Amino acid sequence: MAKHQFQTEINQLLQLMIHSLYSNKEIFLRELVSNASDALDKLNMLHLTDDAYKGIAFTPRVDIAIDKEAKTLTVSDTGIGMNDEDLVAHLGTIAKSGTKAFLENLSGDAKKDSQLIGQFGVGFYAAFMVADKIEVVTKKAGEEQAYKWISAGDGEFDIEPAEKEGNGTSITLFLKDEDEEFLETYRIENIIKKYSNHIPFPIFMDKENFIPAERDDEGNETKPSSTEIKNEQINKASALWTLSKSDISDDEYKEFYSSLSHDSGEPITWLHHKAEGAIEYTTLFYIPSKAPMDLYRVDYQPGVKLYINRVFITDDDKELMPTYLRFLRGVIDSADLPLNVSREILQSNPVMNKIQNASVKKVLSELAKLKKKDAEKYDAFYSEFGNVIKEGLYSDFGNREKILELLKFNTLNSNEQTDIESFVTKVDETKKEIYYISGKMSLQMLKNSPQLERFKAKGIDVLILNDEIDTIVFPMVTEYKEYKFVNVSDAQFEESEEEKKADEETAKAFESLVGAMTEALGDKVSKVEVTTDLTDSPVCLKIDKEDPNYQMAQMMKQMGGGMGMEIPDIKPILQINPKHELLEKLNGTSDVNLVNDAAFVLLDQAKLFEGAELDDTAGFIARMNRIMSKAL
Repeated sequence: MAKHQFQTEINQLLQLMIHSLYSNKEIFLRELVSNASDALDKLNMLHLTDDAYKGIAFTPRVDIAIDKEAKTLTVSDTGIGMNDEDLVAHLGTIAKSGTKAFLENLSGDAKKDSQLIGQFGVGFYAAFMVADKIEVVTKKAGEEQAYKWISAGDGEFDIEPAEKEGNGTSITLFLKDEDEEFLETYRIENIIKKYSNHIPFPIFMDKENFIPAERDDEGNETKPSSTEIKNEQINKASALWTLSKSDISDDEYKEFYSSLSHDSGEPITWLHHKAEGAIEYTTLFYIPSKAPMDLYRVDYQPGVKLYINRVFITDDDKELMPTYLRFLRGVIDSADLPLNVSREILQSNPVMNKIQNASVKKVLSELAKLKKKDAEKYDAFYSEFGNVIKEGLYSDFGNREKILELLKFNTLNSNEQTDIESFVTKVDETKKEIYYISGKMSLQMLKNSPQLERFKAKGIDVLILNDEIDTIVFPMVTEYKEYKFVNVSDAQFEESEEEKKADEETAKAFESLVGAMTEALGDKVSKVEVTTDLTDSPVCLKIDKEDPNYQMAQMMKQMGGGMGMEIPDIKPILQINPKHELLEKLNGTSDVNLVNDAAFVLLDQAKLFEGAELDDTAGFIARMNRIMSKAL
């Protein structure tokens, strides 16, 4: 017998399971049956595609056995099985990013943490919610030696050689006294029908059937009533996605979602589509009501399974659907791909490309319908996945317009969000320019940006893009239909000859102050200039797009962050408002020290408006104090 220690993270997980206050303990059976189904899927594929496995007898089934005297519940399968190395890898360490994300979300509050189990089943380990001890006996297909894995969830597990006929895995749970309800056949059957009715393999269990007494014509009992034990199939074992939509109830769709996604919550909606013609395939996609815990991890676990003529092929290929739809859970089943298709072939296969392109369009189309028909459901979807959908703006150029129409925007002139189709109805039809401002700061800070003062004065609405991803995505979005996206800093408004002449005279009157501030600030700015765009604020910052560093930074961003190179600093232009009382008074002073201090304080003020941190907080305070002393 070899003794092993659980990985630290597994210990953490086990402690939560053993001491869980989670009320819906029955999901442990959903998890074990789902694992059994996966094991059968894997052997089924190898049996059909790999010569080394074709000689192995394969009768796919899951069996559930109850022993009331021993207080045990056993779930067995005839799937791929495991050897000793697999047992350590699968039952002693964390392999999937979803489990890591689950652990990262733990807060230390047992009651709160136990609620996470409902969002994420955490697989095999959920069995420790109901079991004091678990024994796993397994034999890998094609190998001679079987192994037994034993643990009481106490920080360690044992692995020893064992005897087992045929390949597959049997998991025996020694149930806790308070969980003896799971020794009742009716309870187990109800759980299977609720969560596992449509896994594509039969699940069998011994059931006690009542046989009524036999009576003669006069009603006399000729044979007493009795009971008999029959081994019966307790699930439908029909691949749900292959059935006609009219034959599937909403409850059955939801039950299949639970077994597919390991999520106890209900999906927001689902999309079931059968394509017939040149290419035949079926898709069933679900949109979860809550974001998967690993949604923003690079090593996220994909949620779409690929089948070929109902034979499982893969569930970990991120190429099946684009990354911006990675929240989808579901199935793609094709009749036009070879069973022995490899991941490399999948990525370049024209049939798979057509299925993916059509599926993406279908999902986007259904989301657009949901947005129009059920605002409440769409809001729930958007609050969870809106920022993920935005990623499609730079990764899926072909569907950019459809993606834009799914987005919800904050705007300058409203406290309610709007969509792009509604927004363009208020755009100047002669200029056809959609103005936007983006930044990594709060919505209110952006709305109060000095850059928006000229738009407020003219009553022009502006898209306020205050999510971090907006600063990455929207510089690449140039148009929507015949409308152009224009950053507010690049907006140009026509001026009359009189206005131009007045601006020139103002700039000339402030030449001396501009020169003094430029000299004081030195290399802190690209330049100082007078602007007529401001109405209330004394100053604001503007990006100098002629700066070679700016052009270099843009190139490096497009190259993926400069491949490790440091992106150069871009010196801003400091714009000053000649109509503001502060600048008017500064323009009339001969106090050089005051101008120097004011130049730095105004620059820092402009940075604060932009949501930036100050380089020299102590210097800012000292200058502010000197200015206030003079004023007093």
